[in-house]
Amino acid sequence: MNRRRGAIATACMMVLALLWLFPLLWAVLSSFRDYAYTQAHGYLSFGGWTFDNYQRVWRDADLGKYFLNSLIITVPAVLLTLFLSSLAAFVLARFSYRFNLAMLGIFLAANLLPPQALLVPVFRIYREVPLPMAMSDTGQLLGSYWGLIAINVAFQIGFCTFVLSNYMKTLPFEIYEQAQIDGASVWRQYWQLTMPLVKPALAALATLQTTWVYNEFFWATVLLGGQGDKFPITSALNNLRGQFFTDYNLLSAGSVLIALPVVLVFFVLQRQFVAGLTLGSTKG
Repeated sequence: MNRRRGAIATACMMVLALLWLFPLLWAVLSSFRDYAYTQAHGYLSFGGWTFDNYQRVWRDADLGKYFLNSLIITVPAVLLTLFLSSLAAFVLARFSYRFNLAMLGIFLAANLLPPQALLVPVFRIYREVPLPMAMSDTGQLLGSYWGLIAINVAFQIGFCTFVLSNYMKTLPFEIYEQAQIDGASVWRQYWQLTMPLVKPALAALATLQTTWVYNEFFWATVLLGGQGDKFPITSALNNLRGQFFTDYNLLSAGSVLIALPVVLVFFVLQRQFVAGLTLGSTKG
């Protein structure tokens, strides 16, 4: 690419980056502005800076409780998804069965249907499955954390199995032959040999899964029903909407606070995330 085309490409990418970041930057800017000032002078004005929105949103929306709910749902769902999908991927990648392709298709089937299409059957099944009162206040899978964790795992395990199985297929088969010669069992080949080698893929998937499960709203609304005290953080924004008007500056502050955990997860796992996405990009 010559210098002129490079300059044009750089300018285009800068414009696209600004367009992509504009909603986020606008939300951050609005979160530090007073609602009365913006009502009087308009949102295109400059001034009315305040930190009160963040104090109010934490107090009025009770974000601490909702953050805890999201933690209870997200962490087990992500860990279970990665563990179960890694088991399935190991079998698909290292053992040749007649039905390997069919098994992978079954794992991916959950990702082919929109959640709305499964709403009625899933709701009726959850209503009929009993749970001990120690695990669910309602005595059913419906209205419990367990049900929401299970549905997230069910929908995400197919994608993770597909990614991990393709990742594991790139590992040299000779290391498994050597492990078998040394007397390593199948479990040791999985846990002590394969899992350390797929850490970049696991980190990339952990970042994506944390984002998807943390931001999930549809199934939480349906399966938790009237259990409002169990809703995840995404539903806390509804508490900031008034009956007759909405303070969008306050809503922006809540959105920024809710987005912070996912941003922190990305920065912590950034190096592994990039390594997992670029695996094999330089291979012939």
